[in-house]
Amino acid sequence: MRIDQHGDLRVLSLDPDGPPIATPADGAQLVGDAWAHDAQMVVVPASRLDPEFFRLRSGLAGEILQKLVNYRIRLAVLGDITAYVEASDALRDLVRESNKGSQAWFVPDEDALAARLSSAIR
Repeated sequence: MRIDQHGDLRVLSLDPDGPPIATPADGAQLVGDAWAHDAQMVVVPASRLDPEFFRLRSGLAGEILQKLVNYRIRLAVLGDITAYVEASDALRDLVRESNKGSQAWFVPDEDALAARLSSAIR
């Protein structure tokens, strides 16, 4: 884990290597980790998310996103999810709509994340 400060926003970034985030309990753990580090955003490498997260019918993404929203913790999914987006119109819509807001972002790489963070704190 790494903690960074971007203006008033404290960001907790998970390591790419680590256990998969595969259950709603893992989403609750994200909340706990954010609170433990006084972070307002959690950056999760896409590789850490169970493939079911990207299959919206599973409900996993919805449960995790809702839990984070309830606790006012932002989420950034970091990495290439092109294959998942191309396979699902619903996921493509979720990604597009999420990226318009400030609560959840899907960004392909660190540069895109840094750009979003710098524009968010202006």
